[in-house]
Amino acid sequence: MRWVLLTLALFATEANGQSITFAWLSDTHVGGSTGADDLHESIRDINTQNDIRFVLLSGDVTESGTDADLALAKSLLDSLRFPRYIIPGNHDTKWSESGGTAFGRLWGSDRFVFREEGFRFIGMHQGPRMRMADGHWAPEDVRWLDSVSRSLGPDEPVFFVTHYPIDSSIANWYVVLDRLKKLNVQLVLVGHGHQNRIDSYEGIPGAMGRSNLRDRRGNGGYTIGRITADSCILFERDPKLGTEVRWCGLPLTRRRARRLRGPWPRPSYAVNDAYPNIRSVWEYDTGFTIAAGPALWDTLVVVSDASGAITCLGLASGQRIWKYETAGPVYSTPAIAEGRVVVGSTDSSIVCLDARTGRPIWRYQAGSPVLGTAAIEGGVAYIGGRIMRALNLQTGKPKWEFRGLRGFVECRPLVYQGKVIFGAWDGHLYALDAADGRFLWAWQGDSPGLLYSPAACWPVASGRKVFIVAPDRKMTALDAETGAIIWRSGRHQVRESIGISEDGRSVYVRLMRDTIMACSTDSAAQQTVWSTVAGFGYDINSAMLVEKDGRLFYATKDGMILALDAKSGAILWKHRVGPGTVHTLQPVDGSSVLCTDFDGAVRRIAATAGGVPRD
Repeated sequence: MRWVLLTLALFATEANGQSITFAWLSDTHVGGSTGADDLHESIRDINTQNDIRFVLLSGDVTESGTDADLALAKSLLDSLRFPRYIIPGNHDTKWSESGGTAFGRLWGSDRFVFREEGFRFIGMHQGPRMRMADGHWAPEDVRWLDSVSRSLGPDEPVFFVTHYPIDSSIANWYVVLDRLKKLNVQLVLVGHGHQNRIDSYEGIPGAMGRSNLRDRRGNGGYTIGRITADSCILFERDPKLGTEVRWCGLPLTRRRARRLRGPWPRPSYAVNDAYPNIRSVWEYDTGFTIAAGPALWDTLVVVSDASGAITCLGLASGQRIWKYETAGPVYSTPAIAEGRVVVGSTDSSIVCLDARTGRPIWRYQAGSPVLGTAAIEGGVAYIGGRIMRALNLQTGKPKWEFRGLRGFVECRPLVYQGKVIFGAWDGHLYALDAADGRFLWAWQGDSPGLLYSPAACWPVASGRKVFIVAPDRKMTALDAETGAIIWRSGRHQVRESIGISEDGRSVYVRLMRDTIMACSTDSAAQQTVWSTVAGFGYDINSAMLVEKDGRLFYATKDGMILALDAKSGAILWKHRVGPGTVHTLQPVDGSSVLCTDFDGAVRRIAATAGGVPRD
């Protein structure tokens, strides 16, 4: 009966010559140079029109996802006199000081579904969440889409809204695309590319809308969509002139279109055939996005995920031993020392748990989301959020707090020669006195924008030098005592991945294409020890490089784990575990590592030529 009524509604719309008119905004980038002004102008224009039913906004609402920019965007969008449906984009989820939770608080959700005149509109985003990486459909969002799909009537026409094009710019693009092929999708609306463009996603029609930002001529713009029973036409509208130019028109279908059969490209795992002795000893599925690496203590593995859970697994079996739940997503790597696990949560708490039982020992209320990973040294946990803190590991009582930050901390601080050294998303690297939190020095690169901050890399040090890499694509060595530059080089394009050798004589970096390099920590200028073309392609993952027992381990944004000889750089093995980002690895020994990924999987990967590794 529901589908009969839906069909009658469609025919009634056609018979009456009525249409559904909507406004479609994208990539407003509030907080950028003209984002707020351009959005204000478009909203003013939309409010003058009487035939609009609703407004869509397909992501990158803000420039950097700060709470202030989100609040400004909310105040502007609240002035719309029509219903609005909004999803975030990568700019809203990568640099969010709330770990993405502010978006849901402001707009009720970061996805939507509604029906208008018999058409179903479904919107969901694909991150990436809190990491520099390709887009990635979160397992929790895919389950939501499945639940929505089950509620659809037979052949119910669907418009799907997301931010990225549904192609390989999303690591696991096919996971949702294969589901959409089973629905009667009329059109996929995307942003991200800042231009009007007609696409096809394996046979499903797609349209990319322009950015709302003004172009080189000084003209902002957005899209007007008009849907009738048999067509959808898209127009670019100039909000200042009130003019419309048609740029897309396509027919609508009553029944699911027959999709072309391909074959369509899918991620290849052929590399695993070249290293048959490398395999997964065990796998554990959390069911939720994981955006941080695992931690290892004794025979226990501890991980965090976007459900707010902190989970402990057995190293030998991968079976769950205990689980503790916070009230918000956790995007930091647990820190473990002296039998205690310290983790920060977006619920604004820092918790300390008994490593063997998961029993809470203390809980510190930080007053704002905590996205940084703790460094534990000398019975003190150093951990950053919007404030850098030193907490007594036994009691949770603060030793000191440093409130002089203008952005949040997501890295693990370096504790070195009596200093706590860390970057923040305010453009600076800081050094504080580890005993009392006293400010010692700060350093800023020559690209001062927030997005160039040395904030995602975990600083390393040796020989009184601190080494960092940052989104400005330069590597820098600083004097640990003063913060003065010893050397700084852009000769090799680096980003945020760095590591230190076990003997302290080499610092490791991953270049942005194909290459891993070791540099001397002793030299007065950047000096290459070895450079290996590892063949992983273009990579922007913010995973660190880690050495264990003479083996150097790294994981890419494309799900590849690499093991190299730490002295020579020779490739020992490669193994691909999935399509998307794998976080900083936790070596068990020189032949096995623990890994986590965006799909919520925890794995132990090992060289098993002699059987399952012993613990």
